[in-house]
Amino acid sequence: MSSRKAASKPNKTKQASPSQRTSSKPSGCSYASTPGWKAIESWFTSQDWSPFSFQRELWQKYLSGENGLLHATTGTGKTYAAWLGTLIEWIDAPSPTPAAEGLRVLWITPLRALAADTASALQKPLDDLGIPWSLETRTGDTSSSIKSKQRKRLPHALVTTPESLTHLLTRIEAADLFKNLECVIVDEWHELMGSKRGVQTELALARLRRFAPHMRTWGLSATLGNLECALETLLGPHQSGVILSGDIKKDYRVHSFLPEKMDQFPWAGHLGLKLLPQMLAQLDQGGTALIFSNTRSQTEIWYQAILQARPAWAGEIAIHHG
Repeated sequence: MSSRKAASKPNKTKQASPSQRTSSKPSGCSYASTPGWKAIESWFTSQDWSPFSFQRELWQKYLSGENGLLHATTGTGKTYAAWLGTLIEWIDAPSPTPAAEGLRVLWITPLRALAADTASALQKPLDDLGIPWSLETRTGDTSSSIKSKQRKRLPHALVTTPESLTHLLTRIEAADLFKNLECVIVDEWHELMGSKRGVQTELALARLRRFAPHMRTWGLSATLGNLECALETLLGPHQSGVILSGDIKKDYRVHSFLPEKMDQFPWAGHLGLKLLPQMLAQLDQGGTALIFSNTRSQTEIWYQAILQARPAWAGEIAIHHG
């Protein structure tokens, strides 16, 4: 992590508060009245959702041309907070030749295993709203044919890792590939910051700013302590930004499952499958659920056990290795 101290430049970081939700537009103008904003609000309604205030705030800040860092807990909607502002901007000022635009949005993820899931989430509003953007991934798992195609022209939106991005930046045609870049979104910034891969990301961002000085940078993070330092490290020198917080009140309840009969633990260890009936009873009561386990093998065993007990759930439950 960079040794720069955010306190040394107190005017660099702005902590956004509800009273500061303003835009750089002239007084009396609001992005909420634009066709793009209305389209996104309607899309949320069609999903039986309602945007959180921090999501609307980030859209406003993005459309105002600002950089920033969004700090919010997992599962509160950080992805769409960062992504949908770019779609609002395009809907309000669509290109007459979208196929020739090139790369507009670059999404950096710390894990290639997350790239496909992220791309799937980003693709949904594109399909539902009929936005003619191409969206692709580029990681170590990307086929050589797609990589060859991307060498000639990048998609409108690209989900990639720090390593794959660095490889792209070494190409002779890199300046031309990234010249139309409007926004870079660094997902899970807390996972990268303070590591060699974080420094690699910082260097890549610095080079991208040479190619596209107008681009905006946004970081997404779930768990960070020194937010000012995190923002300064993300943006580098000569860049200012805001910190947004997605403070969502949740009702947490903790229940512990205990076996009805406490037997002696086997010498070879145990996987807790005796608790399967109790677990299924809880799953039957709820809607969406996440089940965490300690190892990959335990994940596989529990997944198969649940599927065997509830065959009708096939296609509704999935397994993920972090």
